[in-house]
Amino acid sequence: MTVNQTEHNLTVSQLPAPQTWRVFYADKYTCKDDTESPQEEDIPFEMVLLNPDAEGNPLDHFSARESGLHEFFFLLVLVYFVTACIYAQSLWQAMRKGGPMHTILKVLTTALLLQAASALANYIHFSRYSRDGIGLPLMGSLAEVFDIASQIQMLYLLLSLCMGWTIVRMKKSQSRPLQWDSTPASTGMAAFIVITQSVLLLWEQFEDTSHHSSHSHLSLAGVLLIILRICLALSLGCGLYQIITMERSTLKREFYITFAKGCILWFLCQPALACIAVFFNDYQRDKVITVGVILCQAVAMVILYRLFLSHSLYWEVSSLSSVTLPLTISSAHKGRPHF
Repeated sequence: MTVNQTEHNLTVSQLPAPQTWRVFYADKYTCKDDTESPQEEDIPFEMVLLNPDAEGNPLDHFSARESGLHEFFFLLVLVYFVTACIYAQSLWQAMRKGGPMHTILKVLTTALLLQAASALANYIHFSRYSRDGIGLPLMGSLAEVFDIASQIQMLYLLLSLCMGWTIVRMKKSQSRPLQWDSTPASTGMAAFIVITQSVLLLWEQFEDTSHHSSHSHLSLAGVLLIILRICLALSLGCGLYQIITMERSTLKREFYITFAKGCILWFLCQPALACIAVFFNDYQRDKVITVGVILCQAVAMVILYRLFLSHSLYWEVSSLSSVTLPLTISSAHKGRPHF
């Protein structure tokens, strides 16, 4: 294209799939072999490349890899806000009661708040990015930090509960299953696995500088993370399966099955989505993994919340005696339970 005007526009036809464009600027002296130097002064110029989206908007800064994430994080923050308005008070009352579920609910709520903070930071970053094409890299990095902290919280929660059932289950009565285990063996193993995952997550973040919480796992750190999550899911699944097969109570067996579903969904969603994303185009893989992992982990949290907040299961499988439960029987009124 010959640039012989003060302003020139060139429109190219739309392509069915994203492609890489290379633009070169050359004047009349560029391709000459002689050493003649140009006599004219340098002429400043500005080149603007506009890539219209599917609706024909040429000012959209999002690439094919990032399109749709801004709207997704907006809806996610909105869902978190509405859910908090509905359930925050009842959850706070349940946590204030104490009991065997107190520590579990506290750690689970902390992980949920970190997930919500990560979604909010991502939304702020993409909102600014939609206006100037730069965004707020600090908020993008902060979102990744919140997501890593949430992953660590949930991993330690699930490991601490499961280690109490698998490693030292022979020393515990089967009537006391739901107890936060703090033995040196289980605590040490849980801490070791948590530290290993933390190192791998940080390693992956430094290798991939793009600001999103879930990556395509093409690096060595990503592959090791997938292997670690698969091993954790298999190990905890086998341990819970042994307990389920030995449990005679139908109610307790359903409790363990539901808990196993939450654990396996949390650990296996990212490896499964990383495998599924291989069948998508390259520019769609990050979005498939990011959106899929966030939704699957949100479902896993809902499963665990419903499980631990269930009063019927709380009564049946609690590790504490009835004296310390909110539901007690007065000595003066044996036949009348009260709260």
